[in-house]
Amino acid sequence: MILILEPNTDPQGVPYQQLIDYLARLPNIRSRVHQEVGTQQTLTEIYLIGDTAALSVDDMRTLPTVERVVRISQEYRILGRHRDDARPSSFEYNGVTFSQDNLHVFAGLCAVDNPEHVERMLQALQQHGQVCTRMGAYKPRTSPYAFQGHGKQCLPYVFELAGKYGIKVIAMEVTHENHVREIRDALELTGRPTGVLLQIGTRNTQNFELLKAVGRQQDMPVLLKRGFGITLEESLNAAEYLASEGNRKVIFGLRGMKTNMGDPHRNFVDFAHVPVVKRLTRMPVCIDPSHSVGTRDRGPDGILDVMHVTAQGVIAGANMILVDFHPAPEKALVDGPQALRLHELGVFLQDVAIARSAYEQRCALAKQSPQ
Repeated sequence: MILILEPNTDPQGVPYQQLIDYLARLPNIRSRVHQEVGTQQTLTEIYLIGDTAALSVDDMRTLPTVERVVRISQEYRILGRHRDDARPSSFEYNGVTFSQDNLHVFAGLCAVDNPEHVERMLQALQQHGQVCTRMGAYKPRTSPYAFQGHGKQCLPYVFELAGKYGIKVIAMEVTHENHVREIRDALELTGRPTGVLLQIGTRNTQNFELLKAVGRQQDMPVLLKRGFGITLEESLNAAEYLASEGNRKVIFGLRGMKTNMGDPHRNFVDFAHVPVVKRLTRMPVCIDPSHSVGTRDRGPDGILDVMHVTAQGVIAGANMILVDFHPAPEKALVDGPQALRLHELGVFLQDVAIARSAYEQRCALAKQSPQ
């Protein structure tokens, strides 16, 4: 059960303390408090865990400072979409709103290689009106001898260049809680010219200690990619690990399933699960067409496979696209064969706009149709 308190409830006030004292006396029930501090108001939710079936929703509504009560019926307690649950499916970070209703493109370098390529990438994004990108500093690789990323050494110039070109959010993978500290330190050192969306890759979806550590920090949102070789339910529960530690600013990423049934693509495209995740949870949903396809092959219609796959995800309602671009793919240190070129950025964005328009038309049509 979730108790949603009146906005700007004072945690030091008498009514709030009366509420907490009452909840503490409930048998076989423990409570966990979550706060969202916005620019205009603070929202507080209290999660009651344990034997809540015997609690009356009507009785709980009469408690001090309680505005609404949501009885949880699904497994995903914090991020789930529950019956009679009107909580928002959006959050704001560094001036950018992430929602189940909008769409952002994170085009950029899978792995940072040098300042020149970073600047050329960011310059191209600025020219096309983009404020988000992806930049990999820490790269977990299958082979121990492959390039592992420049790590914290590249963070200062990446952040400074992002600020120079008006980039507000950078998606950046982390594989250890020390990486979170290094990113935060580099942001402070450079004067916070940009923001970072912490990315947890498919290999670490069930690294529960990493999930807990990243969840305990609440200043940066998190993009959690679906794990390969595990079910969708298991991956969604990994997202709950983040939220249960306090960070509910979570985006769920679909990046294809690890199976040879997807051949010749790198992974089996799972973008049909975009509406499923949106139905089960309140998380915005990201698609990763680059790691799903893994090549620059194109069909007889002249359209790249990666653009076809992107359109499939967007027309299904995706809210974020994580896609590889590079000024010189043949020189890329990671995943060069799948990276799009800078001169293709404009066409890619136009193609995304076409698919998004089709999705919006489908939504309008659905509203006209009898349920």
